[in-house]
This record gives sequence, structure tokens and C-alpha cells, in this order.
Amino acid sequence: MKTETTTDKIRKRFIKDIYVNREYSWLLFNKRVLDQSQDLTNPLLERCKFLSIFSSNLDEFFMVRVGSLYNENLSEPEEKDNKTGLTAAKQMEGICQAVRKYYSDRNSCYNSLRRELSKNGIKLLRAEELTPRQTEECRNIFTSHVLPLLSIMVLDAKHPLMQFENMKNYMLYDIERDGRRMIGVMAVSATLDRLYRVGGGEKVRLIPLEELVRAFGHLAFIGYTVKGSMLMRVTRNADFDTHIDDCDIERDFSQIMKKRVESRARLNVVRLETDGGNAKLQNFVLGLLRLDPQFCFTGGRIFDYKFLFSIGKFLPPERVAPLRYPSFKGAVADELAMSPSLIDTVFDRDVFLSYPYDSMSPLVDLLEQCSRDSRVRSIQITIYRLASHSRIAELLCRASENGKQVTVVIELCARFDEENNMYFAGKLQEAGCTIIYGMENYKVHSKILSVLLVDGEEIRYITHLGTGNYNESTSKQYTDLNIITSDERIGRDAVAFFRNIAICNTDYEYDRLLVAPETLKSGLIELMDREIKKGKDGYILAKMNSLTDRAIIDKLAEASCAGVTVELIVRGICCLLPGVPGKTENIRVVSIVGRFLEHSRVYSFGRGDDRIMYISSADLMTRNTDKRVEIAAPVLDPKIADRIAGILKVMLSDNVKARKLCSDGKYRRVETLGEPVDAQAYLLRAARTKDK
Repeated sequence: MKTETTTDKIRKRFIKDIYVNREYSWLLFNKRVLDQSQDLTNPLLERCKFLSIFSSNLDEFFMVRVGSLYNENLSEPEEKDNKTGLTAAKQMEGICQAVRKYYSDRNSCYNSLRRELSKNGIKLLRAEELTPRQTEECRNIFTSHVLPLLSIMVLDAKHPLMQFENMKNYMLYDIERDGRRMIGVMAVSATLDRLYRVGGGEKVRLIPLEELVRAFGHLAFIGYTVKGSMLMRVTRNADFDTHIDDCDIERDFSQIMKKRVESRARLNVVRLETDGGNAKLQNFVLGLLRLDPQFCFTGGRIFDYKFLFSIGKFLPPERVAPLRYPSFKGAVADELAMSPSLIDTVFDRDVFLSYPYDSMSPLVDLLEQCSRDSRVRSIQITIYRLASHSRIAELLCRASENGKQVTVVIELCARFDEENNMYFAGKLQEAGCTIIYGMENYKVHSKILSVLLVDGEEIRYITHLGTGNYNESTSKQYTDLNIITSDERIGRDAVAFFRNIAICNTDYEYDRLLVAPETLKSGLIELMDREIKKGKDGYILAKMNSLTDRAIIDKLAEASCAGVTVELIVRGICCLLPGVPGKTENIRVVSIVGRFLEHSRVYSFGRGDDRIMYISSADLMTRNTDKRVEIAAPVLDPKIADRIAGILKVMLSDNVKARKLCSDGKYRRVETLGEPVDAQAYLLRAARTKDK
């Protein structure tokens, strides 16, 4: 008889009938990210990046999702998840059990990558591995470049207990002087380099900052005897309330948000990480923080792996190239590159861009032309996340300075981008743009650009609708779909959309667009009902980042029971369990984690001439369908619809990066039938061919 493992018990806790707990499903997604760090089809330095991404994802998960559960447990302890019936406390308990195994897996991955890096001439040193010569050199590095930037303190009667900052490393010391035992605290500055080169020669030897502090940090406590030490880091709750009273017109919302962002540093601790070096110090910190030991994770020598991104800078280009993905630049179709007027090109036909395979430059160039074209009267845009150096923002400022009426709906509640957005809001306002911070207490997550032109006696429209942000940086890393159209009905919808944002009106039925929170979910359910009526001839094909909305899940299950074929490409969270006999047996779910972050959302119903397809900014999550302002736009051009369908077909054929969600809740490799298919690699090759 097979013994049930801890992993099996955790899985059973988080799965009920056809439903998977949201938090558990996210953890499974992040494990698929970690798996890429061990996937030999990825170049070595790219695998290092996946380990760093896994760790950054986990950090944000604790700050946001565990933070949210922490708040819920305080305010509504009896409230239960609507899919698996778990309270917030039970979810946090299960999360901590599951994550403990991930820490072990992460450490194993890092050790494996260290060995492979060493084989490729890159040695990551540990404190205890230093030779006498290296020890002396590293001591000099520490005393000259690190020690001056370290803040130290001894905790005693005259030095009160300190508040550990969020996501900052500290080295604690059990120290003694004149028979008195005290605690030494060393705060490691975030301004310090993460890697330091040791020695010269062909082989690159690097020592992480953490290892330098581990080896020589005791030198800071002159006159004390060090009895033990422990590296630690706390994670604080980042899920603060962004709800405001919209009747409060006397205060600038940006100033309210600035104060709330600053409050993150003082919110409750939801995780403690230590290197496990000293049980006495660990217990001291747990007591100081009044933290349940289940939220303490030990064993890792390093907590933040962002330094893995910078290893390549220590190597000459010819040695780096084989260890990274081949460089790639998004294609620009000849007809767009050679067009004397992109405005007139869009008047002639719809333009389709698929990032990162297609470049974002045609959209930026179009905006540049609109900023100076005398026919353009107004430009309106929604902004959720901008690049730190944004050409889009510069062009909006220029358009305003050129006399165009520019309205920017900028979301100040875009988590972890609040400060960047506040900065750009100020710059845009200085240039004369009209700034709107959102609509009531809904996040505006829509991706829409509306241009109104007067051509003779005629009013004309150009509308861009996309699945991703107006961000030049992420357009090279995220897969997103974009349509630029001069369709009049969509243009009128777009103008009405911005008018409704300005007057905080959600009660509006658009001609072509589906807009949350009013018509997006109901519109998609209506289209699913259309397929359900067809029975076995029905077909639903959808791609998204996450699926959590209970009403949508139940409707998909209903479609499956009616015989409808349902194919879902869900990168991250999927709260629907496919393949359950008599319930979801006609539903297939695959996830692709690869070189690019899959970010596009597509909702398609029916086949052939009967097909209705939308691209959208919205995932099928309750927060998107009910609590945000989102847009789903119809794909009107049959050729563009065919191109999108072709992209999805390639993804459904992937048998290299794809993982299939099975009825037992496990993700497994897709069976390889015939030649291996890596969807992203295939689309890259197709883009290169088109570019030539």
C-alpha cells in the first residue's frame, strides 16, 4: 500500500470537487517557474534568471496574497473561500506547509546551478571555501567597500529594539563583553553591490555580498566576542487598503496614495527568513516580532537571487553568448515600416501587433504622428504600468504642448508601480495633460488609446486596444496582442468609455466593447451559452493568465457537461480542475512557462464563419470581472482572427514547455507525439522569417 506523502495531503486540502484553491494553484505555477531553472533546454544564465524570478514571485506572494489572508483572518476569521471552503487561517497554514518544500527545492536548484556555473568558468564562492589568499583579498574588499556602508547597533538599555525594514537583509550576532550577553544587529545596505570579483585569470571567481558579510561581519563589533550569528530578512504585509471616500474632493488622491505606499514599511510581518545559523537568535526575533513559527523559513544562505541577473557582466561577450538566449528584435512589417503615414494606413485597414514577436515601434510611431498631425483633436489613454524611461509619456506631453487635448487615466493603485505612476502623473500634468486617477473605487486596468480626428467635415477615430501595458520594456518580454482600428463603432465606444470614466459612470452599454464591471462577464457567459446550445458542436477556446471566477468556472463546467469542447491556455492560477468524469471531462487546460511571460488574453467561441473572438485586458478572475474597469474588444478582421487562432493552435501543440493540468491536480508534461514543438521558439522563427 502506497504511503500518502505530505505533498499529497496538502494537495487534498486545497482541492474540492472540480475546484482548486487559488493560492495553491499560484504556488503550483511558481513551481513551474522554478522547474525552468533546471530545464536543460534553457541556456545556463537564463536558468539562473528563472531561479531569481521564482524567488521574486514568492516574495510578492507573501507581501500581497499572504498579506491579504492575514488581513482577512483579522477582520473576518470565519469567512471561507467560495471554491474549497477554507478559512484564511487554514489557507495560510497550508501555504506554509507547501512553501517549506519549495525552499528546499530552491536551495537544491541554486547548488546545482553553482556547480554548472563552475564548469563554465564562473565560481560562486562561499565563506567557508575561501583559500588563505582569497580570505585576505575578501577581507580587504569587505573593510574597504562594504563595512563603511553597513549600519550596526547593539541592543541594550540605551539602544532600543529596532523595526526591521521590509525585504532588507540583517545579520544578527550573539555577542558578549565583560560578561554581558547582547544582540548585535547589522543592517545590509541595498546600495551595495551584490557580487564582488576575487582574483584574476581566465576563471571568474565571484563572492556574493551575503557571503562577505557572513565571513567578515564580526569585524564591525570591535571589543566584543561573537558567540554566534544569523542572517535574516522579514517580509511585511503590502496589502493596504486603497479604498477612498470619493466625496473627499479637498485632498489630492496622489498624496493619499503616497502616504499609504510609505506605510508598507510599517505593516505587520508575514514571513521571517533565516539562514538557520543560530536557534537562540531565531527565537529572539520570533519573540520580538510576535510571529507564529509557522511563518519562519530556514536553511537558505541567500534570500534574494537578483544578483544572478548580473553574472554575465563579468564575462566577455563571446563567453556570454552561448549561455543566453539568442538576441532578438521584434519585427516590423514592411508595409508599416515604409508607410509615409501610419494614420492613413490604419484608416485603410486594421493593424495587428503580437508582442514581442512584433515590435511596439509602429504604435509609438503612430502616437508620434498623432502628436503633430493637424487633423488630431484629442488623444485619450489609460495607463497602468509605464517603463521607467517612457517614450509614450514623452509623446503625450508633446501632443499636449502641440495643442492637442490629451487625457490620461493613470492608475495610482497599480501595486508596486504606484510611485512610478505618481511621478509620471506629475510630469504629464505639468505638460498640460488632463489627469484622471481612475473611477470611483475600481482599478482601471483597461488598455485603450483613443484618437479623435477631424478630416474636413468628417469626424474619424483611431483606437488601439491591447492585452498589455503601454510599456516599451515589457513589450520585449511579455506576449501581448494589439489591434489598431479605425472602426467607427469602436471609436465611438472608446470616446464614450473615457467620458464615462470622467463622470464615474459604469452603467453604460457599449455597442461593440464588453466593459467590466457591467457587461464583460455577462457578455462572455452569453457567448458560452450560445456554445452550450450547440452541444457537441460547440467550441470554446480561451487564453488567460488566471482563472478564478466561480461563475465562469461553473459555466465552463456546464459547457463540458453539454458536450462542448473547451480548450484553455492558463499560464498561472487555474481554479478549475479539468478531466473530472461527468463534470469537466471535455475541458483541457495547459500552461506554458518559457522565455517570454505569456500575458495575452483571448476569448473565442465557435469555429469557422461562426467564430466570435475577443482580445482583452482582463483575466477571468473576480477582481477583473467585478472589481476593475476592463475591456474585451471584438476581433473584426477575419485575417487577424485567423492569425490569433493560429498562435493559439501552436500553443496547444506545444510539447516542450507546456504542462497539462490533470484531474488529480498535478501538472504533467504534455506527451510528445512526433516532433518537439516549443511554441515560443516557433513563433520567434516565424517572426524572423517575416522580418527578412
